[in-house]
Amino acid sequence: MNNFIDNLAEKLTPLAGKLGSNRYLAVLRDAFMLSFPLTMFGSIVVVLNNLPFWSDDLKGTLGGLFGNGQNATMSIMTIFITFGIGYYLTRSYDEDGIFGGAVSLSSYLILTPFNFTTADGAEVSGALSLDRLGAKGMFIGMLAAFIAAEIYVRITKKGIVIKMPEGVPDAVARSFAALIPAISTLTIFLMLNALVSGVFTTNLHDVIYTVIQKPLVGLGSSLPATLVSLFFVQILWFFGLHGQIIVNSVMDPIWNTLALENLDAFKAGEALPHIITKPFMETFTVGLGGSGMTLMVVILMAFVMKSRQMKDIGRLAIGPGLFNVNEPVIFGLPIVLNASIAIPWILTPLIVTTVNYLSMASGLFPTPTGVTVPWTVPLFFSGMMATNSVMGGVLQLIDFVIVGVMWYPFLKVVDKANLALTFEEDTQASDRTSLQGAQSKN
Repeated sequence: MNNFIDNLAEKLTPLAGKLGSNRYLAVLRDAFMLSFPLTMFGSIVVVLNNLPFWSDDLKGTLGGLFGNGQNATMSIMTIFITFGIGYYLTRSYDEDGIFGGAVSLSSYLILTPFNFTTADGAEVSGALSLDRLGAKGMFIGMLAAFIAAEIYVRITKKGIVIKMPEGVPDAVARSFAALIPAISTLTIFLMLNALVSGVFTTNLHDVIYTVIQKPLVGLGSSLPATLVSLFFVQILWFFGLHGQIIVNSVMDPIWNTLALENLDAFKAGEALPHIITKPFMETFTVGLGGSGMTLMVVILMAFVMKSRQMKDIGRLAIGPGLFNVNEPVIFGLPIVLNASIAIPWILTPLIVTTVNYLSMASGLFPTPTGVTVPWTVPLFFSGMMATNSVMGGVLQLIDFVIVGVMWYPFLKVVDKANLALTFEEDTQASDRTSLQGAQSKN
């Protein structure tokens, strides 16, 4: 078993290190974190406007009064992500991030149709549709931002800039320095949009959505793809690497897109199209005590196990575990490179996620609505907020029990080993004390 773990670590650790340090994945992660406070505000507004005990009339009134709280945040998430990608990517090359972000956002908007068809079939021109700025435009926004920022940076690095003399205010000098790279980048995107619109009589939004986004989203919303993602999260954590950061940097664009589509359906009073979304992954995996769903584990350690080591670590980890912070148990038990508990650590999230998916697919429990729930919200409450139903919290409690059943036998094995080791050490210490006492008498 140890040889297998060593061989696996030898192969996975370098790969995980490369992914974790990848410039583009790091930029994508930071861009999503830029939008997090805004989307959190929008989620709170959606929850308050649609509490289960409100009447339909009251929900309509609240939506009319406070609906812009969601429209101006979650519904236009792509705008924030596009700007964030441009900003962080440009800054990673030690160039002015503000102008990189602005150019990336403008490039994305150049590719965006300023017209749409209403539900009644009326053509509206000179206006942007919210879905183009949200879920439907997510992938083309990310692609446009990465390409625009790269073009902007490469032109800047070549020194094709206007340099102002000394004494010119810094803001003015920076603006003129960005002038040629910005104009060049935007011109490229303008010509691209003209080519697609004029020759192919379509727009890149629809092309990217049909060719790339829909297939990827369909794949990411499936149970097998989700289980594979979770498997790698757990494996990476087992070797001491932050699995969430590494895997989520790849999967977050898909899961967030799915969440936005669910939220749009929820607002419209329609059936929710997806089970797997970002809130599903946060609430029904991390929301059970952190990565690996370890809240029940630390409770068992603190109050059921008998060895001093298990009790001390469990009691130390309960406080953070209530808010889904579980580094104390990951590195204190430890879980990292501990072959004795590798099986429950890897398999439990896969089993629980499968149970959750099937129970939601069957209609026994509600699906997350798409609202963003902070990952630090404690168990039961996060489930209610994510699903807009108390049954979401009940499902988390069922998950809680499943985790306990899966972990208990393995924890008992470790506990017995700790007790045996403690007994042996106490016996040796007692023997040494007796020997020293006898020697002192002599």
